[in-house]
Amino acid sequence: MKSTKQLPQMVLVFATVASIFFYASCTSEQSDFDSFVLEFSSQIEKDVKTDDVGSISFGIFQHGDVIHSDAFGIIDRETSELARPDHIYRTGSISKSITAVLMMLLAQDGLLSIDDPVSKFLPEIIQNTQGIIPSITLSQLASHTSGLIREPDVEGAASGPVEAWEDKILTSIKHTQSQADPGEEYSYSNIGYGILGLALSRAAGAPFMDLVEDRIFQPLGMTSSTFAIDDRLRPLLASGYVYQDGVIDGTVPFLEHAGRGYKVPNGGVYSTTSDLAKFSRIMTGREPQLLSESQRKSMLSIRTPESDTEGYGLGFSLSKDEAGFWWVSHGGSVAGYNAYLLFQPDSQLSIVLLRNYSGGVTNLERLARELGDKLLSIQ
Repeated sequence: MKSTKQLPQMVLVFATVASIFFYASCTSEQSDFDSFVLEFSSQIEKDVKTDDVGSISFGIFQHGDVIHSDAFGIIDRETSELARPDHIYRTGSISKSITAVLMMLLAQDGLLSIDDPVSKFLPEIIQNTQGIIPSITLSQLASHTSGLIREPDVEGAASGPVEAWEDKILTSIKHTQSQADPGEEYSYSNIGYGILGLALSRAAGAPFMDLVEDRIFQPLGMTSSTFAIDDRLRPLLASGYVYQDGVIDGTVPFLEHAGRGYKVPNGGVYSTTSDLAKFSRIMTGREPQLLSESQRKSMLSIRTPESDTEGYGLGFSLSKDEAGFWWVSHGGSVAGYNAYLLFQPDSQLSIVLLRNYSGGVTNLERLARELGDKLLSIQ
């Protein structure tokens, strides 16, 4: 089959995938499914015991239903409280996917076009003396093709209270350089997504975090997802730990709960496995359909120039496996936490893993992809 950058075209080729039910009908398929899930779960349990630091919570979902979820390890080294699937973890850069969805929702409302230059909403970017090109568009920020460097070259940009993140963005703009022309290459940029989040807030005339809460978290029933842990959610929060060279330290992860400077739109979301599965549903065309079909397809189309079969769309990584199936994903890594979200749009299969320590032996991405490939092979 001829390769294409347009992920939606796969629907025509792999329409039969949507009829796969991994937990139904054939006894042999059920046996294979049980075996794959048991192997996956056992590997996580083994790895968590080997690390002996914290926990991994995970879930496997299809058509919006929980197929299997569990958690191994502890969420707090002082209390030794056992992890459960409803515990809350930081999701890191999966926050970028949520920010990109917000961009598309505002575009649906007519408040912006994704091809608008960011300077339309952030004229401050024109005044930067470090070489940012004012013509960078919102979609280029969302696809990491803006050409901006990864982090601003200013001390303290990624620290400070969550309430002051907008000021950190405005300060950082003056210290953010370009490393390529817009659209020329894929260059992952955290500050790019920070700028995008502030531009969306300006376009809508409302605080960014309120917009995400009102337009995404509440409609999807993501009741355990937030940018700031309050008294209601605090008992469910998994403490984070940095694990390096045999040393376990929870100091930095604890301090970052108060804020990470400008890193709100690109790394500020707390969530659970089930909430992230709810989020992935809107990208597979399931109810509730927050996004129009054209907007959803636009997000799931490769926009980076390097490859037709692997790249980045709007807020999501996209890749085509050897069997011809497209996978959509995003990982996240912040001090003391790792996360991975993976889903296959046609089969509506989602796998979510959340860990409250960095430096563990489990490769979350590889483990999820291996399981996903095995489950798709059951036909």
